[in-house]
Amino acid sequence: MATEANILHADLDAFYASVEQLLNPDLRGKPIAVGGGVVLAASYEAKAFGVKGGMAGRKARELCPHLIFVGGNFGEYQRLGDAAIAVLNDFTPLVERISIDEAFADVTGCTHLFGSPIDIATEIRRRVRDQLGLPISVGVARTKHLAKIASQVAKPDGLVAVDPSHELEFLHPLPVGMMWGVGPVTETKLHAQAILTIGDLAQAPGGSLERLLGPAAGEKLAALAWNRDKREIRTQHRARSAGAQSALGRKPATEAVYKPVLPHLADRVASRLRAKARAGRTITVRVRFADMRSITRSVTLDVPIATTTTLAEIAEELVRSALADHPCERVITLVAVSVSHLREQAAIQLDLPLGLGDEKNRPGTRQGIARFSADRAIDAVRARFGRDAVGYAIAQLDRARSVPDAFRELAEKDLGERDV
Repeated sequence: MATEANILHADLDAFYASVEQLLNPDLRGKPIAVGGGVVLAASYEAKAFGVKGGMAGRKARELCPHLIFVGGNFGEYQRLGDAAIAVLNDFTPLVERISIDEAFADVTGCTHLFGSPIDIATEIRRRVRDQLGLPISVGVARTKHLAKIASQVAKPDGLVAVDPSHELEFLHPLPVGMMWGVGPVTETKLHAQAILTIGDLAQAPGGSLERLLGPAAGEKLAALAWNRDKREIRTQHRARSAGAQSALGRKPATEAVYKPVLPHLADRVASRLRAKARAGRTITVRVRFADMRSITRSVTLDVPIATTTTLAEIAEELVRSALADHPCERVITLVAVSVSHLREQAAIQLDLPLGLGDEKNRPGTRQGIARFSADRAIDAVRARFGRDAVGYAIAQLDRARSVPDAFRELAEKDLGERDV
């Protein structure tokens, strides 16, 4: 295990919203949200009102009456995300990108060229700001787990370096919810046991975490609470995603065509993820046109999801945005939905919708429990009586009333569960 703080975690701040404010200076300093029916991302000005990614647009407007919704410029997100990661690659080849807007970097072998890890982090932040006009926060630490936490502490637009001789002094006072792998439901369980900080978690009696969270999750979190993390930077990853697609024939590029399809695809993907105890952060849609050209749109959320209705809602926002960017396209022939950047669901408990702005609507209560319970109940019935025994109301209703007979006869093609 490394003895020096040479691991960087760089994370663009409120990335999609920051890009929108960059592209339209009139939005700077104002509360904005990318999306519509579902919030895909929110600016820090909006987050101050409790607006979060994955929240229903209606709820977001209730929390922030002056919220400005924007449709999204996904091509620009990809371009600027790639450009930011390229800055890290200018310093070291050991870069592990984990989403469109964040990456780890090991600078052990380049300090003789560029200075200390803090110097390198400072220069990365300067270049991203000067060249791209975007804020980026960087954490510097001895392990990946601690570097990621440090970048969270640094937000917004900051730099935090953790001295190896004072790691636990830095780590243990922090809220347990900041740990990599502690989702809303796990956090609720820990709070019920008076485990509020990472230090509380570290001092939990032997075996108690395993009994509370399961052997694998309990053991992993106990180790991370003491900053025991042997993971190295991985520059090559096997694909880890699950998806499904439906051929439409030649159909008008209208909401009446694609909207009924998405609940079926979301149901197929999300149920497979739950069966494998997985959840994912990145949702991607692909739309193919009559000339065989395809466009994709994706969004990376703050936390992973495996909830059917939430996945369907986000997919609908992405498809709508994709078609809005190509108004001249009149015919679509295929729609696909996939989820990637997967995590072990058993450890992070991320079946539920994303966090809402007030306590009564947080995951683990009311709407969150309703969606979680519905998914699990449907999974259980299907496991016993077969997949066709029960479905989601929106999917079944749309299937009966809106989907042509010819489409119902087409088999959905799985994109694959690579490593799921």
